[in-house]
Amino acid sequence: MIATYGHGTHNDFVVLFDPEDAHELTPDQIVRICDRTTGIGADGTIRIIKRDGKWFMDYRNSDGSLAEMCGNGIRVMARYLVERGHQPEGIFAINTRAGMKYLAVPADDDISVNMGGVQEIYGEITVTVGDKSWIGYNINVGNPHAVVFVDDLADAGDLKTPPKVEPADEYPEGVNVEFVKFLDNGEIAMRVHERGSGETQSCGTGICAVALAATLKMRKQLPSHWVINPPGGRLTVDIDPHSNATLTGPAVLIADHDISKYL
Repeated sequence: MIATYGHGTHNDFVVLFDPEDAHELTPDQIVRICDRTTGIGADGTIRIIKRDGKWFMDYRNSDGSLAEMCGNGIRVMARYLVERGHQPEGIFAINTRAGMKYLAVPADDDISVNMGGVQEIYGEITVTVGDKSWIGYNINVGNPHAVVFVDDLADAGDLKTPPKVEPADEYPEGVNVEFVKFLDNGEIAMRVHERGSGETQSCGTGICAVALAATLKMRKQLPSHWVINPPGGRLTVDIDPHSNATLTGPAVLIADHDISKYL
């Protein structure tokens, strides 16, 4: 069985084209595929399904757990569909567990995806790493995010284990945690711990959460525009007056791999 490795700002995925929904992967198989020592190595898997005539993104984290969607991953999926001839370039929809998303996909160059609404969930949250704690923003982008602003991104530690986020009952299924620093040029740098994956080089929904948190932090009015730099690259987010976010950035397919030995 052939799958394709690709990434969006080095948030990387193994993509399996399965329009007939015939090859569902088990959590153990996903863990083996995503293992960076013995497998292909990735932050998650994307199984491309067709349901009711619409493309559907079956996204799983590298530990095999289910996720609502992934902003970098959906661009990689869109790049796969266009580059492999399954979908014409232009504007089209991909359904996800977080709802239908519309993308603008050129034959090459950056891809834009309308991520839908980003929302602040009111109530104070606290993120703790070691002996440092920060009050943060509870942001929902179809999945949960805790965003904190720091003076030094190194304060986030190695992010090998999930930072402590309180109150824990706000996030019964875990939470993505973003550490954010404003840069002198007006852009933003960030690091992220993705639930189910650990620290990743980028996180599309997390970048949208950071854009809204930065807008709130700076007391700006919508619409707002931000350039955000995770470790893996550079993306832009535009949030319209109705709090809908559009994420724009690259998506690249690297190589095909036979994943049969991991199944």
